[in-house]
Amino acid sequence: MRKLTVGKRLFWGTLSLFLIFAVLFIVFQQQREKEYKVEMLNLKLQDYNHRLGELLGDSLFSENKIAVYVKNHYIQHLRVTFIDMKGRVVYDNRRKDYKNFSNHLNRKEVAEAIKKGNGFDISRESNTLQGSFFYSATYLPQCKMVIRTALPYDDDLSQSLRADQHYIWFALFTMTVLSLMLYRFISRLDSNIRKLHIFAQRADHGESLETEDLAQFPDDELGEISESIIKIYKRLQRTKEEQNELKRQLTQNVAHELKTPVASIQGYLETIMENGNISEQMRKQFLERCYAQSKRLTSLLRDISTLNRLDDATGLMEFEKVDVTAIIRQIEKETALQMEERHITFRADLPEHIEINGAHGMIYSIFRNLTDNAIAYAGEGITIDIRAEKELSGSWHFVFSDNGVGVERKHLDRLFERFYRVDKGRSRKMGGTGLGLAIVKNAVLLHGGTIEVSNKPTGGLQFDFTLA
Repeated sequence: MRKLTVGKRLFWGTLSLFLIFAVLFIVFQQQREKEYKVEMLNLKLQDYNHRLGELLGDSLFSENKIAVYVKNHYIQHLRVTFIDMKGRVVYDNRRKDYKNFSNHLNRKEVAEAIKKGNGFDISRESNTLQGSFFYSATYLPQCKMVIRTALPYDDDLSQSLRADQHYIWFALFTMTVLSLMLYRFISRLDSNIRKLHIFAQRADHGESLETEDLAQFPDDELGEISESIIKIYKRLQRTKEEQNELKRQLTQNVAHELKTPVASIQGYLETIMENGNISEQMRKQFLERCYAQSKRLTSLLRDISTLNRLDDATGLMEFEKVDVTAIIRQIEKETALQMEERHITFRADLPEHIEINGAHGMIYSIFRNLTDNAIAYAGEGITIDIRAEKELSGSWHFVFSDNGVGVERKHLDRLFERFYRVDKGRSRKMGGTGLGLAIVKNAVLLHGGTIEVSNKPTGGLQFDFTLA
């Protein structure tokens, strides 16, 4: 047996609640209206009783006065009865054989009138007259009697006390309109859920999502949410494919980059091992080259590890207050010998303390890689400039520049790509891994910033970036 969809279960469940509410409302409203009409009829008869009681006043009981009042204030089929405190009927406008009347002291309306001042009873069979009556009794303290008026509970009275049926038709009409609106709304919801179910099944089985079933959703908020979910999934799939392609390229590049130093080390060592008569000077030279290549391998593996941390474990990095000025001064000291050999001037126009909330190692990597890049490729006799300015947003804007040879415009957009080299032969000769600027960009993004690179009009490269 086919299961009901979520939308249909919601529709029938909500409709059932509507119906239950409507039935309870109708029953309640009928009872309430009937009680209201009974109360109005009782008030009308009570008013009649009080007026008749006022007529008697404090004077002696007089049947003639009562008969005249009843005649002059005629109400069709109205029965008027006077009962003393012992329950005996002393007057009745319909029958005069008072001795044959039963005691009325225990009649509901009479007992309530004596106790509370007034009372009534609906549709009770009369023991004196044939048929049912509506009774309303009032206690008259001035003459120590109960006056009771009654109307026959016939079709006319029953009809007048019956609740108005118009609101029932109104309730049914409202229910119908609400049901149609509910059905229309839930049909859209059901359509979205069905398409999302198809999407989930196909996504789970790796099937194509480019189908007519998922082509268009209803033009409402639910449809927009459903479309957004599918678009996000497709975007994630594309991102995953791009990441897989990037990892594949990275693996190939890593293998290629590792191949050269490993082959060099292997070649030098084989030469040493196979030539026992090699001179000590040549042996030392080969071992120094092996050591240089091993250092290159170490740098490459370190940079790959750094990039992996930036890609996969940014949430595990601890952020703290970092003094950027102190880091730059430290890098200046560490690279002083290299800059002296290449006649490079290092100028850092910085405030005394630049503090940002970040990962110390990543911030160090930003400025160290930029400095190493300038030392290696900008040329000899250049000047490296670093400036910093605090923006209104609270971020720090840094400008790292040199007045060296710069790069051709066609290379600028690709400088931050992994393993991209402007001059591959020269880069490897200088010991570069091709990952330094990629680390710089990812580290800047990690700290909520942006980075751009451009050629200075006067020559050299300029990196503009922000750190939050």
